[in-house]
Amino acid sequence: MMNEDLHVFVYGTLKPGEANFDRYCGNRVITSRRAHIEGCLYDLPALGYPGAIHGNSQVHGFVLSFERPTILAELDELEDFQPHRDPAKNDYNRESIVAYLSAVGATSALENRTASIVAWAYFMNPELVLRCGGIYLPDGWWVGDGR
Repeated sequence: MMNEDLHVFVYGTLKPGEANFDRYCGNRVITSRRAHIEGCLYDLPALGYPGAIHGNSQVHGFVLSFERPTILAELDELEDFQPHRDPAKNDYNRESIVAYLSAVGATSALENRTASIVAWAYFMNPELVLRCGGIYLPDGWWVGDGR
């Protein structure tokens, strides 16, 4: 039986060029593709990273593909996600979602939604976004300092 690649949608410090990409993903990424998911994105300036919640807008980022599923344990630790803990006590909860891959040369949102892939994504608890003074990002794109 062949192993399938593991796909993770990232929208914050794990994006290529951002602060945590090299440390956690770097040379382990097989492919990196622009994509978006359904949700709402918030900047959390006091924390230095964003949080996505479920919603009807778009969150833009990348689908990163990995050969080994062991990467999830490291990402879970970074995102303070423990699968057996009460979800309300996790900073983020990991969920399987559909990510829409960006089509090269697409001229409309409809064309951009033609290719999709199932990926893991981390969603922040909405109460935590509120407590941290989250600022809604209507364009769904977060830019950090790229440290």
